[in-house]
Amino acid sequence: MRLKEKVGFIGVGNMGSALVKGLVEAKTIDSDGIGVFDVVSAKAKELTEKFGVRPFNTISELIGFSDIILIAVKPQNITEVLDELRGALKSDQLIISIAAGISIEFIEERLGSKVPIVRVMPNTPALIGEGASALSRNDRVDDATMEKALTLFRSVGIAVEVDEKLMDAITGLSGSGPAYVMLFLEALTDAGVFVGLPRDVARTLVLQTVLGSVRMVLETENHFAQLKDMVTSPGGTTIYGLKALEEAGFRSAVIEAVKRATDRSNELQKIASIGKK
Repeated sequence: MRLKEKVGFIGVGNMGSALVKGLVEAKTIDSDGIGVFDVVSAKAKELTEKFGVRPFNTISELIGFSDIILIAVKPQNITEVLDELRGALKSDQLIISIAAGISIEFIEERLGSKVPIVRVMPNTPALIGEGASALSRNDRVDDATMEKALTLFRSVGIAVEVDEKLMDAITGLSGSGPAYVMLFLEALTDAGVFVGLPRDVARTLVLQTVLGSVRMVLETENHFAQLKDMVTSPGGTTIYGLKALEEAGFRSAVIEAVKRATDRSNELQKIASIGKK
């Protein structure tokens, strides 16, 4: 799906830059239909030189250019951005926020008016076009507009619509999930070194093992447990390894990690709310 709308980015750090790159490379939007603003002007300049997008010196200038305004700043900085947008938006301009933990209600209250708003939780694999993004909308966003928002994020991976009440859980799972996976990869590689493998060999084997395992799930569509049991023979090496993981609380630790990240996402809303007073 190709979009005719102009998209303006407020903040072009890692995620904002990834989205700009994805949109241009997927030809979802012409590069001159993408505007960028960042308090660090060098970031906007870099994207301009690399992809031919349009830089803006102020948020107000960006607002005048954009049909869709994508806010890609840290949660602790969103209040000041929303204050600049307050009173300057047209009723049909779509606001998309990727600030973790910041609810649609908070954005509406800060803007002081009802405008179309989509809240998104992406993750870092979007940097290589393999992201997983979840989107929620307010009642001002119709189906056609929501499809445009989904199209933007499908440029950098998969995108699904969910009820907003699930967003904190999604933040704890897929939003924070890449860090859990990286820690597991690092630990598995260290384990290979511990039992005598050269680090480069261990790393290569670990990466292909995990990549191949994921592809098996995707291509066979079998349950995780079925594929696990394929490797686990009676009294064999794998069941001994699995027993060690269970004794160390591996499964419980993963569940607790997601829960704590989910709780923290909820707390970020309270931190941002301080700026309302």
